[in-house]
Amino acid sequence: MKSHQYEVTVTWTGNTGSGTSSYRAYERAHEVQASGKPAIVGSSDPAFRGDPSRWNPEELLVASLAQCHMLWFLHLCAVEKIVVTEYEDRPCGTMAETSDGGGRFEEVVLRPRVTLADPGQAERAAGLHERAGELCFIANSVNFPVRHEARFP
Repeated sequence: MKSHQYEVTVTWTGNTGSGTSSYRAYERAHEVQASGKPAIVGSSDPAFRGDPSRWNPEELLVASLAQCHMLWFLHLCAVEKIVVTEYEDRPCGTMAETSDGGGRFEEVVLRPRVTLADPGQAERAAGLHERAGELCFIANSVNFPVRHEARFP
């Protein structure tokens, strides 16, 4: 079995002068960096005093699942000689808060809209979404369901 490592740096940039002296005394601002790549500016969800103009971890998790699924689906289509000309996903993740302030994701629904060069291959392509879900590294690493509702216009 091959092993791969992924290293990033997460730096909190939200010290407004008094550190974490109180819950309201600091910003949730941070940066996620990886060598040779632009930084991703992050915060917490606005529901948790975050900046709505920045990415939050929950959005990034949903995006990671959608990206992984898309990349596997495109790979499988290429192998099967199904030509995809457009792909757009508008996934939605549902997270439930617990009474102690924690929480967990209950599910993520991927909603890819896929355009094929030959619309007659839509049924074959639809079956590849299931296989992509089985192969997706990220989906295999989470403890909640990741469903897909693919559309072929």
